[in-house]
Amino acid sequence: MRHLKILSTSDVHGFLYPTNYSQRDDHRPYGWLRAATLIRQIQAQAGPDDIVLTIENGDWIEGSSFDSYLATAMPEQAEILSKIPQALNYDLGVLGNHEFNYGLDYLRNCLAERNYPVLGANIDGGHAQGIIDAPYQIFKKKGVKIAVLGLTTAYVPVWEPASHLTGLTFQSALATAQHWVPKLKQRADLVVVAYHGGFEADLTTGQPTEQITGENEGYQLLTQVPGIDALITGHQHRLIAGVYHEIPVTQPGDKAVAVGEIELDLDGDNQVVGHRATLLSTAKVVPDATLSAQLQPLQDQTQDWLDTPVGHIGGASLQVTDHLAARLHSHPYLNFINQVEAAAGQVDIAATAHFNDDVQGFGTTVTRRQVLNSYPYPNTLVVERVTGADLKAALERCASFFTLQDGQITVSDTFTTPKLALYNYDIYAGIDYTFDLTQPVGQRLRALSYHGQPVADDQELDIVMNQYRGNGGGEYPMFRASKIIREINVSVAQLIQDYLTAHPNVTGEQPHNLTILH
Repeated sequence: MRHLKILSTSDVHGFLYPTNYSQRDDHRPYGWLRAATLIRQIQAQAGPDDIVLTIENGDWIEGSSFDSYLATAMPEQAEILSKIPQALNYDLGVLGNHEFNYGLDYLRNCLAERNYPVLGANIDGGHAQGIIDAPYQIFKKKGVKIAVLGLTTAYVPVWEPASHLTGLTFQSALATAQHWVPKLKQRADLVVVAYHGGFEADLTTGQPTEQITGENEGYQLLTQVPGIDALITGHQHRLIAGVYHEIPVTQPGDKAVAVGEIELDLDGDNQVVGHRATLLSTAKVVPDATLSAQLQPLQDQTQDWLDTPVGHIGGASLQVTDHLAARLHSHPYLNFINQVEAAAGQVDIAATAHFNDDVQGFGTTVTRRQVLNSYPYPNTLVVERVTGADLKAALERCASFFTLQDGQITVSDTFTTPKLALYNYDIYAGIDYTFDLTQPVGQRLRALSYHGQPVADDQELDIVMNQYRGNGGGEYPMFRASKIIREINVSVAQLIQDYLTAHPNVTGEQPHNLTILH
């Protein structure tokens, strides 16, 4: 009997070392270098009847300060990001949605030195653009033919500007799998689907867990595509391992908190007679010493770059210590980000999110580290011309972020389950607005005014926001590309630094334009 282990990492987001870069001497129970140790051990322990297939499942080149340093300060060394996985003999890679954040030229640089294929069956034009090698590949290992189909969430065009996707069209992962899996089943003993996407429904009951948009099609892959022997997923940063609808499934979180492992037992005819799925935690694993030493010069350069001062803050503190309070009442830090956005967009209405509870804001002396930790995404800005009705609908979506439990305000489950999505709540500047949380969702906007006057439904307003939100990301369908009147194609993190350079002494101010009744 042969034994196949399918190992996967996904959504590492450049967190190679066990740190979140919030400070120079920081140690966290995650990081790809920990995962590397596990993967090496499993590969080394494989016996004569054991097969190991290793997959990098996307969102690799963006997310951490290490990645930001390479993209902004050392793009000529970006090929290191494809050399790292090949040091562990990864068999293949799949592109995640964040692979497109810095544009195709940078992505091609990142992939330039790889010795493993990048698979993407539902990215039309990917081969011509030099970012996809094939839709699938059949690996022959110890007498077993293993077909792997690569898929990426089809929602990428919703988040990315068209300039980052030149020549590319994204097809439904489900429709693509329905086309390819039957063909691959005839050509190989086993069919594995590596999908940088997640689940749109409860894996057991099939009840929808989000709006069905095409962003996540994993449940449909499990239930509407016969012939899949193993499904690798990602994108949602969830910790999932189990057998669902007779198919073993993994999703190993983010930042390499775990390695996904699917095990298939094969009989003499290479048919599956047993299957299991588990997550291997990296929390207590020692980082790989060889790779740590090789990458240390870049890590040291990153840390020095992060410690560079970029500005000074006076007045009210821009440090965030109570995250719920910041979302309820706004905060000098959020007010400052909106101030930067408004200046860049040349408008007086701006929206920003308090992305997660790791955001610390800025100290008196602002360093690049603080900027990137507080605004970790390479978003650019857009200005949209919307109606008063559009703005009211957006604010109702924001008001749904909160719920009341025994008279206390907490975050609604729809923003925390199945995926933590705190970044889908926005704080506005330039308008005065009131939420009444005692009212049903969709009827909570009590008052809205602009320049002291109530906003009419047919009134036109120009609002600056990041391009993720401007394309409707986060279930904001009232915003979309057709309403964009101006683009600011500079990352928000860079705009913040440029603003601090132009205004070396910023005065923090607590805004008072948001009122929440409960």
